[in-house]
Amino acid sequence: MKLNKCNIFMFALLFLLLINDVYSRRGRARGRTKSRMQIGLPITGKYRDPESDQYYNHNDGAKILMASHFDYEYVLGHKIAFLCIARGNPRPHITWYKDGAEIFSHLYMHVHEWFIGKDTVKSKIEIDPATQMDAGIYECTADNQYSVDRRSFKTDFSIAFD
Repeated sequence: MKLNKCNIFMFALLFLLLINDVYSRRGRARGRTKSRMQIGLPITGKYRDPESDQYYNHNDGAKILMASHFDYEYVLGHKIAFLCIARGNPRPHITWYKDGAEIFSHLYMHVHEWFIGKDTVKSKIEIDPATQMDAGIYECTADNQYSVDRRSFKTDFSIAFD
């Protein structure tokens, strides 16, 4: 087979496309990977320091009762929602974060909050339509004067072919 400029160009283009495909899939694997951010587990348990133990395990402290999925894959262009319900006395305040930065409502993202009884709050984020930029690590934190609790969950997107 004779190699001319066109064949070499096509081979190089094919090689670059294959390399790009491998690198574009990197980080999207479903296996366990080390992340720069810790996926939020409840801030509870036994602590060496009695003051810390009393703070995080206080009976009236903020506790998250329910939160969204730990690992969520959404479809680009569709609506996604995240939920966080917390209880405490006084009623906790819920704050939302994405990739470590606090997030607020804007044109495509709405934060809703409902008070349930005197000690419970429900907060929900809705993103419509979801884009690639919405992939990341979301975290809800509930805090009152006695303690802080948090939950984190990772999101990634998929593309639907209709």
